[in-house]
Amino acid sequence: MTPDFLDTPIEYLKGVGPTRAGLLNKELNIRTFGDLLTTFPFRYVDRSKFIRIADISEESTYIQIKARLVNVQVVGGQRQDRLIATVRDDSGEMELVWFQGTKWVLDMLTARQEYLIFGKPVMFNGKWNIPHPELEIPSDQPLPLSEALRPIYPSTEKLKSKGLDYKGIGKIVKTLLLNDKFSVHENLTETIIDDLRLIGRQEAFLNIHFPRNPELLRKAQTRLKFEELFFIQLRLVKQHAGRNRKMDGHRFLKVGHFVNQFYHHHLTFELTKAQKRVIKEIRADLGSGKQMNRLLQGDVGSGKTLVALMTMLIALDNQYQSCLMAPTEILAKQHFQTISQMLTGLDVHVKLLTGSTKIKERRIIQEGLLNGTIHLLIGTHALIEENVKFQRLGLVVIDEQHRFGVAQRAKLWEKNLITPHILVMTATPIPRTLAMTLYGDLDTSVIDELPPGRKSIITKHLYEPQHDKVYGFIREKIQEGRQIYIVYPLIKESETLDLKNLTDGFKAILEKFPSPRYAVSMVHGKQKQKEKDAEMKRFVNGETQIMVATTVIEVGVDVPNASVMVIENAERFGLSQLHQLRGRVGRGGDQSYCILMSRYELSAEARTRLSTMVRTTDGFEIAETDLQLRGPGDLQGTQQSGVLDLRIADIVKDEKILKYARNVASAIIFVDPHLSLEKNAILAQHLALMDRKQQNWGLIS
Repeated sequence: MTPDFLDTPIEYLKGVGPTRAGLLNKELNIRTFGDLLTTFPFRYVDRSKFIRIADISEESTYIQIKARLVNVQVVGGQRQDRLIATVRDDSGEMELVWFQGTKWVLDMLTARQEYLIFGKPVMFNGKWNIPHPELEIPSDQPLPLSEALRPIYPSTEKLKSKGLDYKGIGKIVKTLLLNDKFSVHENLTETIIDDLRLIGRQEAFLNIHFPRNPELLRKAQTRLKFEELFFIQLRLVKQHAGRNRKMDGHRFLKVGHFVNQFYHHHLTFELTKAQKRVIKEIRADLGSGKQMNRLLQGDVGSGKTLVALMTMLIALDNQYQSCLMAPTEILAKQHFQTISQMLTGLDVHVKLLTGSTKIKERRIIQEGLLNGTIHLLIGTHALIEENVKFQRLGLVVIDEQHRFGVAQRAKLWEKNLITPHILVMTATPIPRTLAMTLYGDLDTSVIDELPPGRKSIITKHLYEPQHDKVYGFIREKIQEGRQIYIVYPLIKESETLDLKNLTDGFKAILEKFPSPRYAVSMVHGKQKQKEKDAEMKRFVNGETQIMVATTVIEVGVDVPNASVMVIENAERFGLSQLHQLRGRVGRGGDQSYCILMSRYELSAEARTRLSTMVRTTDGFEIAETDLQLRGPGDLQGTQQSGVLDLRIADIVKDEKILKYARNVASAIIFVDPHLSLEKNAILAQHLALMDRKQQNWGLIS
């Protein structure tokens, strides 16, 4: 099958046409024959197996039953008539319902006839029924193997209205596969296929859509999952090897005045072993003559900012400027204040640039960057503006990088002829499989140790009727001189509702903690920046004891005196978000607490999230659980990584295949880093084809 054939617009496939093509594009992102070919069934139904009516449950999706027709009636409704047929097997009876084509269906039905009934059961008025089922009269002959496994394709209500339910999509897939021009070119070497005992690519595509038997389906899935993960890993490993081989970078050999002055005279505590290890890894990169591209992982409060600052001071000792880009103005200001305070007394010129920086100040900053008098620039997206130019940019630090798009990040290192060193920081621990897929081209450092004196945060899960108990605990802590966060959820789909929850909660807190004995701040995303900053400042300065907020405080607020975090409606937060919020306390030497408030009725997943939070404070364990619960797409989104728009593989369920793909890719690139050997030409061609299609493989730089 040539790429030209695959690139044919879907409207030219028999049975599609312009109207259906527009819907397929809009609803399922299917534009071409190739897109349709890689729209895989999400499950299969074994048509040789039946379920008894009495055994239908909430776990049942598409089912097949064998039952006899006992009654048919047409019932008039407010909008239209509906046809209801009652069927019975030896375990009970249920109804089949049609809302359209009732006359045709009525003519087709035969009383007391036994039918094979296939469809999706729905609970209505306490009874199961199947809307618009498929009916067949049973045959004495067994089903051919090629028809036993029925593929179920994704669909939507709009597609169903145009005859493109799972069956309609299956029909056009079959039309594609039966096309005379359909033949799939191989993209793996014979060595890989033989060593891993994989089936051929064409056979895999045929059997993924219409499997001849369960064993061939399993082999097709394994082949296509391996292929998908292998080419991601091959690209990442090749990119990493290429960067190490030829990507020149600034050579920072000197560790001089600024680092030594800061370390010996301004650092008031001992670095942890983990921080020392990471700084050593970074120094080796900076002195190698190759461009550093390193991911720094560390839990909230582990001291990543200090490591970043010492890296920036190394750059300064070598006469280079640095910049630090943060995703929000609050976090950028927090970094600016923290770093400025740490550098007090040192002749290091630090500036802050955000969207709200005044024009006059911007001009001063632009001039200082060009003449080299500004050493460190901290800011938000404002750093990537074209008129922000540096004299000698040697290091770029990006905090919480997953909040930036690839194009945004790239604009920073395009500001120099020689690409600056890159240090990417994240306080969101990344599971092994996700890191291998998203950041396989990066060197990774992990700060897996908290600074001395930090106590583990005690986490409790309580229910709404226990609020008075929580308020009593808060009063005790305020009496001891501590400060409190109370956080309400803010979910995009219902901002109005959640804002009302916040303001109602604020009123309730004011009643329980009245002025003048207590002072309460409130911060949320709908406030003007000036108002938000003023409220935040009051809390940071200790003028208020309680901060009622939405998740705007998830990052960027560092108040060591705050020792209690109360999270309302905790069941509405993801695990990663709960962990980030909990990290807002425990930043001083006092024992800190996180209280998760929820209603009694919880889904199994919500209960797992809350029990995980109570059980552990290990960010990596929490990240692994979060990945298993939500999947990679939900965790990271696709803004920064088309890698995770996987068609068939699942990096959680298919971890073994992922690791194997990584090992095979690494072995090939070790021997043939350019994929220039004749035996690997087929791999190079497929990577080039992906480049032409402009797929985003989630590369950091």
